[in-house]
Amino acid sequence: MKSPIAGVLGSPGQRLRAAFQAAPIAVPGVFNALVGRMAERLGFQAVYLSGAALSASLALPDVGLVTLTEFVEAARDIAAATQLPLLCDADTGFGEALNVERTVRLFESAGAAGIHLEDQQMPKRCGHLSGKQLVDAEVMAAKIRAAASARRDADFVIVARTDARGVVGLEEAIRRARLYVAAGADVIFPEALESREEFAAFARELAPVPLLANMTEFGRSPNLDFAELAQLGYRMVLYPVTTLRVALRAAQAVLADLLAKGHQRDHLERMLTRAELYELLDYAGYEERDRAYFG
Repeated sequence: MKSPIAGVLGSPGQRLRAAFQAAPIAVPGVFNALVGRMAERLGFQAVYLSGAALSASLALPDVGLVTLTEFVEAARDIAAATQLPLLCDADTGFGEALNVERTVRLFESAGAAGIHLEDQQMPKRCGHLSGKQLVDAEVMAAKIRAAASARRDADFVIVARTDARGVVGLEEAIRRARLYVAAGADVIFPEALESREEFAAFARELAPVPLLANMTEFGRSPNLDFAELAQLGYRMVLYPVTTLRVALRAAQAVLADLLAKGHQRDHLERMLTRAELYELLDYAGYEERDRAYFG
């Protein structure tokens, strides 16, 4: 299936804004370029690069160990493989306000549609774990101002994530969100809300600001249906590590069978066939162009 926005003209930021302003969108995390292309073929309207998934792909925990350049190169690969706008996790911005300027420019030059920045101190933690510490709200606001100022495309999307709910409570998360909007954030991402009622209350207090909900698995937030979150007022719903978790479980199962049984035949029905993989890779198009170049 072709993406509904594949033919939409404009910058990546313009395409992302067009998607979530037209209607709420589900945004799957894609842990490599080929999964990004798969999401496009299936009909999603945007994709997401998760810091947790990128860290895990490098066999690292999500504690701020992956560098800016590693993030940007991963983003560049995904953006090159699909026309879908790519929203990227940018952790804490990889430093202070001046570092955030460079962070924005590198992600923008890599073809990303936007980034989200979070208000944690380093070393940061997964948003659904304990032990997080927050920077002062004004420090985060300065980063948002730097991000908004640094972008060359005014439509590059700046998402401000607040982790305040899990540290000091919902009221402070709402206060910080308002401050970040005033500093120039385009979208607010309240991390680790703990009930449907909290998602609803946050949406009421921030209306009409565009909001992003994180539906990661096994965390503090309930896994609400996309339609319910859309009805509450959330414009983007992230599934940041879903594809990676499923892929890892499948890989674990087939590796165990290879070791125990000495074959992979029980897994063939769950694999992409050679033909399906080649179609996803546009193998025929490469061969056709190669022949044409040689006349």
